[in-house]
Amino acid sequence: MGMTMTQKILACHAGLPEVHAGQLIQAKLDLVLGNDITSPVAINEFEANGFTKVFDKSRIAMVMDHFAPNKDIKAATQCQQCRTFARRFDIDHYYDVGEMGIEHALLPEKGLVGPGEAVIGADSHTCTYGALGAFSTGVGSTDMGAAMAAGETWLKVPSAIRVNLTGELRPYVSGKDVILTLIGMIGVDGARYQSLEFSGEGVKNLTIYDRLTIANMAIEAGAKNGIFPVDEVTRAYVDGRVNRPWTAFEADPDAEYERTIDLNLGTIDCVVAWPHLPENAHSAREGANIAIDQVVIGSCTNGQLPDLAAAAEILKGRHLAHGVRGIVIPATQTIYRECIRCGYTEIFLDAGCIVSTPTCGPCLGGHMGCLAAGERAVSTTNRNFVGRMGHVTSEVYLASPAVAAASGIAGHLCHPEEVMNK
Repeated sequence: MGMTMTQKILACHAGLPEVHAGQLIQAKLDLVLGNDITSPVAINEFEANGFTKVFDKSRIAMVMDHFAPNKDIKAATQCQQCRTFARRFDIDHYYDVGEMGIEHALLPEKGLVGPGEAVIGADSHTCTYGALGAFSTGVGSTDMGAAMAAGETWLKVPSAIRVNLTGELRPYVSGKDVILTLIGMIGVDGARYQSLEFSGEGVKNLTIYDRLTIANMAIEAGAKNGIFPVDEVTRAYVDGRVNRPWTAFEADPDAEYERTIDLNLGTIDCVVAWPHLPENAHSAREGANIAIDQVVIGSCTNGQLPDLAAAAEILKGRHLAHGVRGIVIPATQTIYRECIRCGYTEIFLDAGCIVSTPTCGPCLGGHMGCLAAGERAVSTTNRNFVGRMGHVTSEVYLASPAVAAASGIAGHLCHPEEVMNK
């Protein structure tokens, strides 16, 4: 029996000729990731178990992004612990204020993940790197601590769902709408501990940024990972970024899948996930009666330059509705700089938004945009659970940057066409 793309990568990293779904393996790792919330716990476990060295200082990354710049003393103490550990072991890839970005945007940007590699991170959205044809998944901080010492981890090989993509996206529709549509179809546990493997003629019509968004939110369907084939779009992105040899793996023709889902990109419209689950997908055209208080455009899911360009196109020459707060967060310092160079920052400011340094902040109700009781936000983040962005009675509506920008102008949930056609 043939292997899926994910299974081939895992077999290679386990030093085995083949693996099968459900098998327990020990896999060598190309990168171990942590942030300012998860790394301190991992460091505590590392030290409690008596480890005195890391497996490879060039294959560990720590990114201070969740509560950085530090919002309080506790956050500052956590970053200090990470900083001290990084200095002690001379970690090559430690990123702090002024150099950091949101981890899942920063690592691909800096070429720290390449096709065919195996990556774990103490953050659930580590599955983002499947966009580059890598196996990547989130783990607990204890696993991160052990992996920093050993350079490997144990895994149960996942079975897979094939998502066969055809067609091409319509105007204003993006990767965010694709993944929200898919989660709406299968539910938040529809791919539980399975690999979502995207294939088909439609893949070529998705930008690398669409793919990063889709892979990022594979976990919101319960998936172990999401992964895309390595094609010319992938190669164009990693060329000049990944400066080491890498391998493109392909699924075998007779690979076994639990099921195949056919998805025509041309039939997808702008989608909003209503509270309180990402599976609660509705057309963006259904929200005229849902007034909002805040718009957040950014995060590891939608803080890339094309995301901000899509928002800027809609906001240009317009202003947020009275009483709506707009928060724009470029995902990395490089993207921040490009926003300035392209004139997007001025557009955002003229529209009544604030523009923040890179941070995860509001996504998890940390800082830079927490919600009060009863408030509603349209957010380009990836989760809308109860209390996710603030008070337990607040509501989060997940959407693309285009929908978020249009909704901010309208003052309620809104399809971009409704704003652009006026």
